[in-house]
Amino acid sequence: MKLSRRQLLAASSVAGASLALPGVASAAPNLVRRDRAALPSGVASADVTPNSAVVWARADRPGRLVVQLTSHGRFDRAISLRGPKTDAGDDFTAQLPLRGLRPGQRYDYRLGFEDANGRIGQTVDGSFSTPGRNRPVSFVFTGDTAGQGYGINPELGGMIAYQAMHETRPDFFLHSGDNIYADGPIQAELKVADGTVWKNVVTEEVSKVAETLAEYRGRYKYNLLDDNVRSLYADVPLIAQWDDHETVNNWHPGEILTDDRYTERRVDVLAARARKAFLEYLPMEQAAGRDRIYRKVSHGPLLDVFCLDMRTYRDANPAPSAAGPVAILGEEQAEWLVREVAASRATWKVIASDMPIGLLVPDGALIEGVGNGQPGAPGGREHEIAWVLSQFKKRNVRNAIWLTADVHYCAAHHYDPSRAAFTDFDPFWEIVAGPINAGAFGPNALDSTFGPEVVFSKAADFPNQSPASGNQFFGHTRIDPRTGVFTVSLRNLFGDVLWTKDITPAPR
Repeated sequence: MKLSRRQLLAASSVAGASLALPGVASAAPNLVRRDRAALPSGVASADVTPNSAVVWARADRPGRLVVQLTSHGRFDRAISLRGPKTDAGDDFTAQLPLRGLRPGQRYDYRLGFEDANGRIGQTVDGSFSTPGRNRPVSFVFTGDTAGQGYGINPELGGMIAYQAMHETRPDFFLHSGDNIYADGPIQAELKVADGTVWKNVVTEEVSKVAETLAEYRGRYKYNLLDDNVRSLYADVPLIAQWDDHETVNNWHPGEILTDDRYTERRVDVLAARARKAFLEYLPMEQAAGRDRIYRKVSHGPLLDVFCLDMRTYRDANPAPSAAGPVAILGEEQAEWLVREVAASRATWKVIASDMPIGLLVPDGALIEGVGNGQPGAPGGREHEIAWVLSQFKKRNVRNAIWLTADVHYCAAHHYDPSRAAFTDFDPFWEIVAGPINAGAFGPNALDSTFGPEVVFSKAADFPNQSPASGNQFFGHTRIDPRTGVFTVSLRNLFGDVLWTKDITPAPR
């Protein structure tokens, strides 16, 4: 290990853990003893930067997370860290930030839980690599998992699009929201419009809409029953953000539901439960100790990722004709985004947006997304995005690219002020991916305010088409360290490349 004991001691102190002696005894990775903690949901790492990472696991009983970390694959020479205790209050989940890591280094980790007598139960291995100079960066991105009643289908091999993403050997996986569909029950069988029958693995928690904390937690546990998901998470670091379906469809703060399926209709109550489950099951680096979902994840000199939260701070969904400002980011987040992107020295600035900005996404007669479908000057939620884009131009931001999901088809949009009603911005790309295991739809209508052009799109053959059709989509990106070229492709369920584009960086 090229980590000093002092570095790791400082890291564990900040994380609230203490450094233990190397060589802590552990059970074999796949050995489960009934009298000791098991890890039924696998392991994961997240928000990996050149010098830090977060590791995560869930036990089946109370215990203390124990982490063995090595940079040479030999666990008999690993450094051991004792992380936080866990109990039913956090559904036996635990995560530990690791700091003082070396850039450009592969790390292997082994996670288990220690009981009150110091006995460690089942352990599971994982790995991640920290970004370094003069090394290419690759990642996959998508959204929308287990939606419209399409869950884990054993006849298909489970959520096999996760396997297709894994096979690209990415440095990390960006999940741009709708990690679960808390408002979509999953039944044993689902009849599809083409006459086929989709079959699901079913658990009690996913058989109805989620209202209780246990039911929200059950949605994440359900996804982690899938071998493809667990395998990817163990081997590929995660960057997670959320959208609406982690709570309920198209929600906004203060909303009162009229859906008869719910006994708890106060969205603020549901969202608090949903947020707790989200933060328990999707590890992330917390900003200054706050449970804030919007954040920056630095991936070395080539890339910074800015994860947005377009759900927590929004106003109620407006009518298309709303002319005045309607929040979707909120003032604090919008100012944070402009400030942090303008300060970034990375070649590329990825804006990870949980909703597209140039498509019409309705909520009945109201507007759920950014675009309002009205020609002319910005209205409603377009005001905040217009301000962000104009500030990017004013502050000479170069090489910002927007990645998003939500609409259940894939597309590449190019935005240019020469085609736009609002012109105070520099041209940019928006790449749309998803779903990854949900019903396929699309395409959506374009909104002309920011001048988008559809360069490519691939949508469902009919609304709510099943994943078995192949119309499941993810994006793949590789950044060349020599030229800085951002090569992005859109791929289907099997990993077939549908469209690709080399984007050359503009000089600073």
